[in-house]
Amino acid sequence: MQLDLSIFSPKTRSLIGLDMSSSAVKMVELANDGKNGYRVERYAIEVLPRDVVADGNIVNLEAAAETIKRAWRKLGSPTRSVAAALPASHVITKKIIVAADQKEEELEILVESEANQYIPFPLDEVNLDFQVIGPAPSSREEIEVLIAASRKEKVEDRVAAVEAAGLKPVIIDVESYAVLSALELIMEQLPDNGKGQIIALVDIGANVTNLTVMRDGQQLYAREQAFGGNQLTQDVARLYGMTFAEAEADKRRNALPENYEAELLQPFVENMALEVSRALQFFFTSTQYNKVDHVVLSGGCAVLPAADEVIASRTQINTIVANPFAGMSLSSHVRANSLLADASSLMVACGLALRRFQR
Repeated sequence: MQLDLSIFSPKTRSLIGLDMSSSAVKMVELANDGKNGYRVERYAIEVLPRDVVADGNIVNLEAAAETIKRAWRKLGSPTRSVAAALPASHVITKKIIVAADQKEEELEILVESEANQYIPFPLDEVNLDFQVIGPAPSSREEIEVLIAASRKEKVEDRVAAVEAAGLKPVIIDVESYAVLSALELIMEQLPDNGKGQIIALVDIGANVTNLTVMRDGQQLYAREQAFGGNQLTQDVARLYGMTFAEAEADKRRNALPENYEAELLQPFVENMALEVSRALQFFFTSTQYNKVDHVVLSGGCAVLPAADEVIASRTQINTIVANPFAGMSLSSHVRANSLLADASSLMVACGLALRRFQR
C-alpha cells in the first residue's frame, strides 16, 4: 500500500529516494535491470550533525540542506528529482468507505468533507491527499479510501531543505508507507512469500525503536519505544573520554579498543534484545494475537554483531536482518559488501526509490 502526498505529478524517468532521519541522510537510486527486476544504481549515506533533525522536525535548515548536498555529491548521480518523506507522526491518516464508481472530482469533495471532521486544523493549513486502496471488505459496491493530511509547514520544511540543496522534490511520501514498500521485497525472501504469516518489523534507529506488526499487507499493531543506537555511542564517549562525534565515527569505522565488545557492545545487544522482547509482549497483551512468525530487524543497529541471533534466542522467533536489495542486481557503482552492511538502514530510502516504478 502506498500513500502519495505528491507535490507535483511524479512523471519522472529517474528518481532518488531520500530519507532524512535524526542521524543521517540516506539516498538510493534504483533502475530496471531488464529482467523484470531492479538494479541498485547508487546509494549514499551522509551523517547529519547532531540536533539538525529532532523528533522529525528540521531544526537547522541550512545544515540539513548542506548534508543533503554532500550526500548527493557522494551519490554521483546526474538525477536531481527526489522522493522524500515525512515521519508518520507528522501525518494524520484515516480510512473511509465510499460508494464505488465516483468521479475524481466527486471523490475530492467527499474527502475534503470527511477531512473537515477529524483534522484539528483549518484545511487551508494542511496538505491533503488521498488514495483509493481498493474494494471495501464489506461490499463490492463500495471502495476503501486512505486520506492523509499534514501541516503545510511540515511539508514545506522538507521541500525547502531539498530545494536548498539544489535538488527537485517531486514526491513527499510518508516514512511508514515507504517502509512497507521495501518490506514487500523482504516478504519474497520468507517461506511462501510470508502469506498469512505475522511479521514484526523492528526498526532500531538512533533514538527510538519502532515495532510494526503486519499480516498480508495489513498493519495489526504499531508501537514506539525510546531506545536507540545513540545510547551505545554515549556509552563509548563516556568510557573512552571522547566527544559524541568522535565516538560515533570510531564506532562506524570499527576503530574502538579491544575491550569495547565485551564491556559495551555485548551488553547493549542484550539490552536491545530485551527491548524487542518487551515490545512484542506489549503486542501480545494489547491484541488478540499470541504469536509472531518472523522478526525483521531494520535500522542501523540491526547489523550489530550477533544482534539477530541474540534476539532470536531471547524471543524464540525466527529473526532476520532486513535487506530489501537481496534479489536485485548491482551496478558497477555499488560494492556488494558495503551495501550488505548498510541495507537494513536503507528501508525508507529504498521504498521511496521504488516510487519511480509506481503509477
